[in-house]
Parts: sequence; structure tokens; C-alpha cells
Amino acid sequence: MNRRTMFGLVAAAIMLGGISGTNADEPPIKIGMSMAQTGGLAAGGKASLLGIEIWRDDINAKGGLLGRKVELVVYDDKSSAAETPAIYAKLLDVDKVDLLFAPYATVPTAPIMPLVKQRGMLLMGNFSFQVNSKVGHDMWFNIAPWGPADSWATAFLGLGQKAGGKTVALLAADQEFAQNLAKTARDVAKSRGMPIVFDQAYPPATVEFSSIIRALNAAKPDIVYVASYPPDSAAILRAVNEIGVGDNVKIFGGAMVGLQFAGVMENLGSLMNGVVNFNTWLPEPSMYFDGTKKFFDTYTKRAVEAKVDPLGYYLAPFGYAMGQLVEQAVNATKSFDQKTLAKYLREHTHNTIVGPIIFGPDGEWKETATLEAQFRGVKDKNIDQFRSAGKQVILFPDRLKTGDLVFPFEDARQ
Repeated sequence: MNRRTMFGLVAAAIMLGGISGTNADEPPIKIGMSMAQTGGLAAGGKASLLGIEIWRDDINAKGGLLGRKVELVVYDDKSSAAETPAIYAKLLDVDKVDLLFAPYATVPTAPIMPLVKQRGMLLMGNFSFQVNSKVGHDMWFNIAPWGPADSWATAFLGLGQKAGGKTVALLAADQEFAQNLAKTARDVAKSRGMPIVFDQAYPPATVEFSSIIRALNAAKPDIVYVASYPPDSAAILRAVNEIGVGDNVKIFGGAMVGLQFAGVMENLGSLMNGVVNFNTWLPEPSMYFDGTKKFFDTYTKRAVEAKVDPLGYYLAPFGYAMGQLVEQAVNATKSFDQKTLAKYLREHTHNTIVGPIIFGPDGEWKETATLEAQFRGVKDKNIDQFRSAGKQVILFPDRLKTGDLVFPFEDARQ
């Protein structure tokens, strides 16, 4: 080897070493969030966080974002709205995070919206409902597939109408999430000329629903729309199992949080039969996209180790997709600038493991992909049954539909 060649190789090695060293010395990209690890929302928060962690590991295995590793900075918000404002102030002022993911659910998210808007930060929403309707933050992007605000009520009441239902009963927790849903249901019912014959909000701490179900029965509604959180969803179905709702009810359910979680599903078992409820992902052939199967293969293994929801359908793939949105925006713009990323997210279609996502002006999905599905033939104490198609038959939207509504509700419960 002559001296010229040797010097060339040495120079090349120094250059490569310098580049490698620069990348190695780059600080990580910090993504900050609170996530319920204790309290009533913990089952969902843990599954959501695991989905995000799987994305983090995947993106870091590919070299990170623009060559910088991704680091998650996570605090437990204890499922409480009182915790989140201080947590997000700390994430911004002390931890100096680069990007923000919202906590899981509406109640912990709503209090941080003014702060995030004031600081001019991009915020990836995590399954809250209409928290941006009054704040109007133009850098908010909700990963939940809700779509327009009236999508849930329109889909559910529409199914009831097709079954011959004319009158509506509303039962909703006295919390922001449930009350937002109840309000849109009232508006949809009014626009469709459907009288509301029962309309009750109950305190979040309610554990006994027998008297409420009896009062609801006395109103003899055709359609019963329920907006509830996990503990009360289970208590309501136990009261329904004890008392019944009458042969006049065509459809029951709609917005019951908790019936998407493996632990609740396993415990309630056959009590869920006949209920029509919202969901986000189910193991039906039409719902697999590029990377979906690979994600669930990984999630299933890690969920056992992490002792979280063994199915993870409701939240986990959307946690992963939230990371994919950031990844696509950063790679396309070659930037971490908040406004630049927000502009890209607002103006493009994004392909994810939960399907293509297009955002509307309010940061919600332009078109709803929220499922309404009916529990069918569910047996007691058998979680594995939910890994197969057919236990939750998709009734809406039409592009994902796998069956028709079985009614009246009392017949569908059998």
C-alpha cells in the first residue's frame, strides 16, 4: 500500500469517526407525558404506554429521529385532573422535553390545554373527547379515531332508528367526557325528531345503579345511550342483568368505557351479550394494515411481562401510531420545530398500523373510524375467545361492517 492510499484511508476513517462521534454525542429527543399508572384509568394508561414504548424501541433500532435516540419522560398522573397541570409544567420547565404526548383520557387532558397552547407546543392527543373545542389550539392532533363530535351519537342512534327505535334514554356520568357525549346525543336526537324520555347524570362515585335502571325502565325508551367510565360501566351492566330493561329497548350501550379492556371483559363475560358499544380496533380481517400484525405479536409477548391488558386492542396500537405520526412528520420535514411539524400533520395523509389518518381543522380525524360493535355469544371467564373474530360484530362504519344488529336487546342478551 503506497503512502497516498494510506493517507486517504486514514482521512476517511477520521471523517467517518467524526460523523459517528457527532451522532453519538447528540442529545436524545425527549418526549414527555403523564400516563395513568394508578387509579381508575390505569388499565388504559398502562396499555397505551406500552404501545408507545414499542414504537420507541422500534424507532431507536432504526437510528432514532434524524439520528437522535428517543427518550420517554413519563409521570403517573394517578388518573387525576388535579395532577396533570403541574406535571406538564415540570416537563416543559424542568425536564425541557422536545415534544409532548397527552395523558390518556379526557379528564386528565382538559386542564393542560391552556398551558400547552400558551407555550406554543405541539400536543399529540391520547383518547380524549372534544377537549380542544373551546381552547382552539391549532397544534393539537388527537390519535383517537372519533372524527366529528357527533359521530358516536349519530352512529348509535342511527342503528337504533333502523331497528324501529323512536324514543331515547340518556344515562351519563357527571364528568366532562360523558357529558360532552350526552350533549351531542341530545343534539342528534333533536335533529332526528327523536324524543328524549329519560335523561340523567349520575355522580362519578356511584356504585349502585338498581334504582336508576328501574327509573329508566319506567320511561319505556326504545334506545338507551350510556356514557360511562370503567367502574360504573360494570356496575350498570350488573344492574341490567339483575333487573332487565324491557322488551321495548332495541339497542343498549353506545359509549361505555371499560368494555374494551381485557380484565373487564373477562370479569363481565356473558353480561355483555347484546350490548352495542364503541371500540377502536377489533381482530377482524378488514382492520389489519401494514405493520399491525407485527405490532400485536410484539405487544402480546411484552404485555405478559409488563402485566398489562393482554389484548390491548383499544389503546395500544394507537399509542404506537401516535409515535408513527411524529416519526413521519420529523422525517418528512427534517425538523423538530413545533409549527413545522404541526403544518405537516395538518396537511398530509398518514399511514399507520391503525389505517390512514387525515386530520380536520380541529385536530380530530376528518372522518370517523370509531366502531360500533355488538357482543355476541360471549362465555364467562374466557379471555382467549376475544382473540378471534365474531365475538364483537362490527355494525358501523359500513366499510368495516361484519354483521347486522340483533334486536331487541333482551333477545340479543341470550
